Amino acid sequence: MAAKFEIFIDRKKQYRFHLKASNGEIIAASEAYETKAACIKGIKSIQKNAPTAAIIDPEEVAKKATKAASPSAEAKEKKPRSRKPKA
Repeated sequence: MAAKFEIFIDRKKQYRFHLKASNGEIIAASEAYETKAACIKGIKSIQKNAPTAAIIDPEEVAKKATKAASPSAEAKEKKPRSRKPKA
């Protein structure tokens, strides 16, 4: 059995969907939609856009930002040292 989208109505009478893996486990849950048509539109959007969606890992973004902000070891070595004049 392949993954599937299941539409349901929540306690507030709004439409939602779950994306379920082939083993039946919920792997994604939607926001609430006012109409069933809007819910189906949300599913179609995911089907269309998800195959090309990038994966953004905040930890990796932070590491790259830290590396870019800190001077390299080579730059530190070439930095001229200030010397105090002898009295």
